Amino acid sequence: MATKSAPRRPSLSHVDATGTVRMVDVSAKEVTAREAIAGGGITMSREALRQIRAGAIKKGDPLQTARLAGIMAAKRTADLIPLCHPLPLTFVDVTLTERRDGYDIQACVRISAQTGVEMEALTAVSAAALTIYDMVKAVDKTMTIGEIRVLEKRGGRSGHYKAGPALSARNSRRVEG
Repeated sequence: MATKSAPRRPSLSHVDATGTVRMVDVSAKEVTAREAIAGGGITMSREALRQIRAGAIKKGDPLQTARLAGIMAAKRTADLIPLCHPLPLTFVDVTLTERRDGYDIQACVRISAQTGVEMEALTAVSAAALTIYDMVKAVDKTMTIGEIRVLEKRGGRSGHYKAGPALSARNSRRVEG
């Protein structure tokens, strides 16, 4: 009679042989320049767009506040995502680009370190979008946040990655702040 062996666990970077979640040890990895760019968007009503563009949102300027929130969130990613390493970021930029139905949001994060900054870029975009929602929700509760993804990354062992075209095409114009 054959005995059943325990199912073999897949080799996962954040799980040890016993199935315990762990933080990856990056101490042996080479320090390299790394960059990640993430993007996403928020759609909203014409009235919400009109009020933002007229400077009529009662809570203040949601675009400038969103930029600041995105930068701050990138710096605090390790506090939000359990297995992320706390990183000394060297650059964070968040841009908002007007489109006819809302805004595209893009974050660029750079570092010289042993691990990448994709999570920091994604967190920056997410926080910026949530901040716009928070500041404009009195005008439009139907806003939709979406398509948050890594657009490009450079550095590290896996090298350069560039995403393909977005799921939907939009007419965009960058908002200068």
